[in-house]
Amino acid sequence: MHLAYPAVLAVLLFCVGLYGVLARRNAILVLMSVELMLNAVNLNLVAFDVWLRDTLHAGQALTLFTITIAAAEIGIGLAIVLLVYRNRGTSDVDKLTDLADTGTLPDAGSASIAPPTDNPADTAAEQALRAREQTA
Repeated sequence: MHLAYPAVLAVLLFCVGLYGVLARRNAILVLMSVELMLNAVNLNLVAFDVWLRDTLHAGQALTLFTITIAAAEIGIGLAIVLLVYRNRGTSDVDKLTDLADTGTLPDAGSASIAPPTDNPADTAAEQALRAREQTA
């Protein structure tokens, strides 16, 4: 068996998966694309194991390990996606910005985080002192 055939197929699978991760906005489609990428890696592992005629079959053992990790990843990933869909009503990755830095300042009650200044030479301690003076 030529090594080129499964290698080319693995490259095509990996590229389709990479495109899906980068271009899709639906979280379930992103998870499916990650699975395609992992399957491309599995195909390469088995193909190189057969090509090298390894007596320990290390490529097949690593493939079983990768399949196990992929099953755990998809189970946890789907649970997270279902929980987010239940709470937010969407599985669009771009609309899920709860942990994103929006650039808003904290309220006046929390003086432990200093507001940003225009002067880059200010240290964090100087910013914290100014924030305490403003709230006092």
